Amino acid sequence: MLVEFSIIPIGKGSSIGDDIANVLEIVDGSKLPYKINPMGTVVEGSWDEVARLIKKCHNTVLKNSERILTTISIDDRKGKTNRIEEKVKSVEKRLHRTLRK
Repeated sequence: MLVEFSIIPIGKGSSIGDDIANVLEIVDGSKLPYKINPMGTVVEGSWDEVARLIKKCHNTVLKNSERILTTISIDDRKGKTNRIEEKVKSVEKRLHRTLRK
């Protein structure tokens, strides 16, 4: 399963870089495949692995914030692995070119 999530502390001002760095330290330590982007993080793993990871990230940010907004988007496809890479390759194959990353 692929899961994209973002965690946004509310009421802390416009810079949330320290919170994001804390989250990405947790994600990196999980050893699950992941990719970051300017708007969130995509993680690949089982339901239990990913849910446990997001809960840990959510609770870490909540420790230093009065309120946070966590969004989660799930793409669950049976029988497919390494989708974090293969989905992009599939589109590039159709376009006959490599996309910017």
